[in-house]
Formats: sequence, C-alpha cells, structure tokens
Amino acid sequence: MSGIPAKATESEDPSGGARSGAAAAAGGSSPAPGDALWQSSPPGSIYDYIKVASFSIGPDGLVDQWSLRAEQLFGIPAGRAVGMDPIEAFIDPDLRERGERKMAEILDGREWTGVVPFRTPDPDGGRGTDGLAEVYVMPTRTEDGERAAVCIVVDVRVLRSIETDLAASQAIFGQSPFGFLLIDTDLRVRRANQRFASTFGGTPDDHRGKGVHDYLPRAEAERVSATLRRVLETGDSITDMHVTGFVPGSDERRHWSVNLYRVHSGTGRPIGVAWLGTDITARRAAAREAAAARRNLALLNEAGARIGNSLDLETTARELLDVVVPGFCDLATVDLYQGLLVGDETPPGLPDGSAELRRVAFASAVSDAPFAGTGKPVKVGAVHHYPFNSPCADALRTARPRLVPPEEGGLVQSTLAVPMVAHDTVVGLAQFSRAKGSEPFGDRDRDLAVELAARAAVCIDNARLYRREHERALILQRSLLPPGDPVAAGLDIACRYLPGNVSTGRPSEVGGDWFDVIELPGHRTALVVGDVMGRGLRAAVAMGELRTAVRTLAQLDLEPAEVLSQLDEIARGLGTPGGPAQAFGPGGGIQQATRAARRPREADLSEVYLATCVYAVYDSVTRRCTFANAGHLPPVLVEPGEPALMLDVPPGLPLGVGGEPFEEVEVELPEGALLALYTDGLVESRDHPLDEGLQAFVGALTDPASPLEDVCDHVLNTLDTHHGEDDIALLMARVQGLPAESVGDWTLPREPRSVGRAREYARGQLLSWDLEPLVDTTELLVSELVTNALRYGEGEIRLRLLLDRTLVCEVWDSGLVQPRRRRARDTDEGGRGLQLVGLLSAAWGSRRTHRGKTVWFELPLPDGENGVADPAEALLSLF
Repeated sequence: MSGIPAKATESEDPSGGARSGAAAAAGGSSPAPGDALWQSSPPGSIYDYIKVASFSIGPDGLVDQWSLRAEQLFGIPAGRAVGMDPIEAFIDPDLRERGERKMAEILDGREWTGVVPFRTPDPDGGRGTDGLAEVYVMPTRTEDGERAAVCIVVDVRVLRSIETDLAASQAIFGQSPFGFLLIDTDLRVRRANQRFASTFGGTPDDHRGKGVHDYLPRAEAERVSATLRRVLETGDSITDMHVTGFVPGSDERRHWSVNLYRVHSGTGRPIGVAWLGTDITARRAAAREAAAARRNLALLNEAGARIGNSLDLETTARELLDVVVPGFCDLATVDLYQGLLVGDETPPGLPDGSAELRRVAFASAVSDAPFAGTGKPVKVGAVHHYPFNSPCADALRTARPRLVPPEEGGLVQSTLAVPMVAHDTVVGLAQFSRAKGSEPFGDRDRDLAVELAARAAVCIDNARLYRREHERALILQRSLLPPGDPVAAGLDIACRYLPGNVSTGRPSEVGGDWFDVIELPGHRTALVVGDVMGRGLRAAVAMGELRTAVRTLAQLDLEPAEVLSQLDEIARGLGTPGGPAQAFGPGGGIQQATRAARRPREADLSEVYLATCVYAVYDSVTRRCTFANAGHLPPVLVEPGEPALMLDVPPGLPLGVGGEPFEEVEVELPEGALLALYTDGLVESRDHPLDEGLQAFVGALTDPASPLEDVCDHVLNTLDTHHGEDDIALLMARVQGLPAESVGDWTLPREPRSVGRAREYARGQLLSWDLEPLVDTTELLVSELVTNALRYGEGEIRLRLLLDRTLVCEVWDSGLVQPRRRRARDTDEGGRGLQLVGLLSAAWGSRRTHRGKTVWFELPLPDGENGVADPAEALLSLF
C-alpha cells in the first residue's frame, strides 16, 4: 500500500505510479495517449470485464486521492473529488448517520467490506444517478503516522451482469441438447458439454486436450481441421457443415451437422472456436428415403412415358430396359414365353415355371457382355428355360419376385427375378442386377421392380393382343383377295398388296383395302379396287362383305353405275340390324333408305361404314372400258407413246353416304395401253400429301412397255411405300384385245331356217380354228339357243363366237324375258333344251343388254384340263 502516492497524479496509466515505475524500471514506456482505458491490465484478465476503482481517505475523513478509474466509475474528476466528504457526496441522506459511524470505525483502524448504495452528484444540482458498489476498505497510515484508509470499489451492477452471463452461459453450455465444444487456438478441446460426452463416452473433463483426430477418421479429421483453422484465421462462421464419423462401440456411420464460429475475449482477441454439433443421422436417412422415393416416382413417370409407345413385343421389352438401366440397376434382361411370341392361343407358360422362354432384350451399363455371376450367358433371341429348382423358375411359378444369389467371383452382387404379370397371367420374366459397389436391392427396390415389370407386362400383353388381331385381320383380308395372279381375257394382269405394319414404331392396323378381278360372260372382265375407311378387324370384315357383294352383283351383269348404287345401299346397312343381306331382298333399296331415314342422329359413329370404290368393266372384243367411281382416286391410263394421265371419271360420293346417283364414263383403250387402279396408301402418307403422291405416281409410269411385274416393282420402289401407315393395293392391266380372227359374228333373220344356218356358221368357224372336237357339241348347243330365241325371243337374232382361253358362244335377241331352266317330266316333249346346255357346257347364263338379252355358254378347249362332254351320254342322262 505504500506504493500509493500521497496525492492524485495526472498519469495516463490508470494503474498508478507503481505500474508506471515498474514499466520504467523494465525499460518500457508508458502506453501511448489515446489507448483504451481498460486495456491497461494484462490480456485475458478479469479486469477486462469488471470496473474496479480506488481512492484514499485522509485522517480528516475527506478524499485525498482519486484515481482515473474512479473518475470513470463515478463520473467525477479528481480536481473536484479531492477534499470531498464521501459520506456527504455519495451516501443517501437517510443512510448518512450509519455511514458516519462506519467511517469512524475505519479511521480507528478497522477493515470493512460491504455493499454500499451510492448516488453520483449531479453537476447541475439534480438528483444524480443511483448505483451500488462493493467497497473494500483497508486502514493505512500517512507519513506522519496518522490513520487513513484506501478504498477499492467495484461496480456491483457489472458484477451482477457478469454473474448472470456466466449462469446463462453455463445453462446453455451444460443443458444444451446439442454437442457443444470450445476449441482453443491449438485446435484442442478446452471444454465439452455433457451432451457431447454422452455421445463419445466419459465425462466432459475427459475430453479436455483432445483433438478432432481423436474422434473422426483421418481424411475427415484433416478436412475438419482445415476448416477450424480457416475459421480462426478469417473469423468467417461455418453453418451446417456435414461431418461423418463413428461413435465408440458402434460400427454405424453417423452424420452430424456442425456450426462453427470464432470466440473472442473481452478485448476482442480470438481465443478459440465454438463447435455446435447436431446428430442428423436419422434426418439423413429420412432424406435418403425421400430422395429414393422421389427417384422411384420419377422412374415410374419415365416408365409411363417411354414404355408402351410401340405395339411390338420386342420393342416394348427394350423400352423397359432403357428405363431401368442405369437409373435402377446395372444389368437387366427380359425373357418372354416362346408360346406368347409365336401366337399360341393357350395361356403362356407351364405351372412348374420351366416352359421355354426367349431372351428378347438385354442391357448393361458396365459392358456389352453379361456379368459373370448371372448364370450361363443367354444371347438375345435364344430360346432357353430355367431349371425347376432355380429362383427364376420359382418366380415364374409363384408370380412373386425372388432374389437370385450371385456366383462366387462374379461382378454381380444382387439380382432380382421379377415375373411379368398382366391380367393375372405371367407373360415372362425380368431380371435386374446390380454390380458390386452398388447398393443391394431393398424392399423398396423390390416393390419398384414389381411395378415396372407389371407396367411393361401390360404393354406387352396389349402388343400381343394387337398382334393377334392384326394377324387375324390380315389372314381374313388375304383370304378375301384374289388368290395368285388373276387371269382375264384380253388383259395382262399384275397386282400388289402391302398391308400396314409396325415397322416404323407407330401403331398400325390392317385396313380395308381390296382389289378384285372378276371374269364376266363374253370375255369381259370387271376390275375393282376399294378401300373401307377405318382400320382393324371391323374394317377387314366390312371389306369382305363388300367384296362378296361386288362379286355377286357382277355376276348379275349389272352396269357399273348400278353396281355402285347397290353397294351403296349395302354399305349403309352394314351397321344396322339385319345387315346387308336385306339389300338383296325385295325392295331392298327402299328398306335400306327407310332404315337410314329412321336412324337417330346420335347413332354411334363406329357403326357407320364408309368406303370408296372404282368399278370398271372391260370388253376384250371392243376394247372399251366403262368406269364408275364412288369417291375413289381416279384411274391412271398410259397409252403407247404418250405420258400417263389420270382419267376424268366423276368421283361421286363414298359408299355408305347415299343420296346421289353414280355416273359412268366409257373409254376406248388402244392396244397395249396400261391401266392402273390403286388405293390412297400408295400415294399419300404423313410426310407426302396426296397431290404430291399422285404426281409422283404418274411420273413413275414412264415405261409402260416393260413387263407388268417390273412396272409394279418400279412403282413401289419409286414411291414412299414403306411408311407402314396404311394398306397399299395396286392393280395394273395391259390391254390385249381379242384379234379379229378370234371373233365370229353373224346376224340371222327371224325364221326357222336360221337354226340350220347357225349350225353351219358354227361348224365352219370351229373348223377354221382347228377345234373339230367341239363341233358336234357346239352345233347342238347353238341349235338349242337359236331355237329358244326364235320361240321365246323377239327381233333379229345375233350369233357370236369368241375364242380365247375358252370358247364362248352368244345368242342375242331383243326379248327381255330371261330363260329359266326347269325340270321336264318324263311325258313332256320339250323343256330339256337348257338342261342339255347345262350338261354339255362348262358354264352358261343370260344377261340383259341395252336392246334385249344375251344367252351364252362356254366350252373348254380340247387341250384344257377338262375333257369334252359326249353329247350322246348327256342326252341319255336326261331320261
């Protein structure tokens, strides 16, 4: 205490002259003016946080020394404070009496410590500021030996604040549910809380002095140490840094979220880093589960968008593998039952799961070859089966997924065999494999694999059903088309039919395109090309009904326009009860029109059948062709030495619309001319409009003199015929009219002598054709027909013989009554003429003409497959 000067000084060193003298003795210097007042104590001292002041009291009880810190604490300068009575200056009037007694005791040499309320004087005479100070009074003596005292004063408000802060800090540090560490500048744990100790074992004191390498793996510890150094150096805090490690006694990998910030002393000096850690292992697991669920949902969405875009079984299987590899697995295969692929109607597979399967798809994200460990490699397209006791056979047998154990030394660590089930039927097996290093399949993966396989199975089953319907419709359609190469009198015929297919990956169904070549009496030929609007089995069936109706109407020898009118009535009745058959009944046209008028407007459009058709009748004798068109594309004609042109045939309305008559156009075809009938699939597609296709078709017919088969191939190779969007029908005919020497034509007067004259004409013509074996039969049948014309017909009689592949005889007259064959009784003298014609000829009939009727019969040539009937035997068979 002797170091306290007798009087207050003006030293800027708040610790007094003792520290200043010590500093001078040590060769140091006083702090520079302007330094912070409370920076006089050593760094890290408690005095950095609390306010401590000192003053002394002389023998007279008045202040005789006043420190600079006292000036700061009480707000009174030393010049004013020295000489003041501290009781009068600082103590409340109500407490002054007690204060004076204490002062007297102090001056008597007694120490005293206590808490004293005080009030700083107001220079303006006001009340001043109340305070609370803890005072430590130590008796002293002056140089003269008189009693005095030194007072050490601490601001209690600051102490209470520090106490509160310490309590709060202790509560936060000790009671925090998070791991709390205070790491010093040497990256050693200075303090740990109980939560951290409960995680890593021991007590909080056991962790003092440890570093991050004592808790974390080497690589992770190096990363965290570097981060701690950066925080110490820069002061930048770190938020939500993920740290991975293990806790003692557990092999489970744990995850923590750590917040780091630099901690400073009261002087602002960095003293370490605060570590606040939260265990997020469960949260990370939940996040992984959520991420897996999102990935699975995205995979399912992708599967819904990519699987099933094609109606081809193999393509659908490949689409499944494109989705799952590599997003779900590293290797995948799809096997389908062989019976399913070959169109077997029986349910695919056997109850024991060992039926033959075909490998239809394979995909790998690692290499182009199967992994070792997935069993014996099976190439794509190979047929195989699984052993009865294998997991794959068990999956097929039970329709439940199975885990396939990997082979030793293989790259595969986990394989799922998932049956592909559609409508309670197993159609195949999908295998998903993951290579070593990937996460093994779990329950969630198994559920996802089952869902993916089920979606693909439904698409494959739909493709199977479509393929079956497509094949049935195609078989039906082909069965209704002319078999082989059609043959016609006076025409060289070539035809092509290309059904719609799925080669482009777009859904395609068989359509209603058809063509026909119908032989008519008199070496005439009907050429027909049509197209039923719509696709599928319904269109093929409608096409079959219309084709049958066309052939029936053609045999009636109706005019082309009349044929189309009847077809229109039939088409309008296809979707109604009773069907088209009633169109051939009495009043069929009226009945159809009545039903159409009564049909409600809201009738299902799927029951409305529309079709386009062009019908042409060619006469090989006159080389004239009569056309009628019902909304179809125009025929194309190529005359020798001329460019191809489209015939101007009035298109009319499609069949099934009704309400408008059809027009006919007659065209004389020169010898060697080329006639082409076709459907819209040849000249129209999504990429090529109709006008462009028609011009390309006309331009492709540049060499009509080439063989017809070559011309057809050239047209198909030139045009875009591989789009697979629609059926293509092409019918081409080259005109080869009957030469004049193959036609015998005579006019006979209406008199009995004409019968004998007709026999003479026929005999002479046959002998000139070297057909002597047919002379007797022809004479007999000509005699019968001319006799009937004289007896039942009208007007002059015309006899015509036509020689081509067969011999045709026609007898014309102006009568409208058609001959009818009847069975004569044994006692009848007549009535057997037409029976005789039917027995001796290959075919016979009658047809109406513009001026009457024509009765005809046909005989095979002697060198044909059928022999000539004996007239005598035929006559005897009548009795």
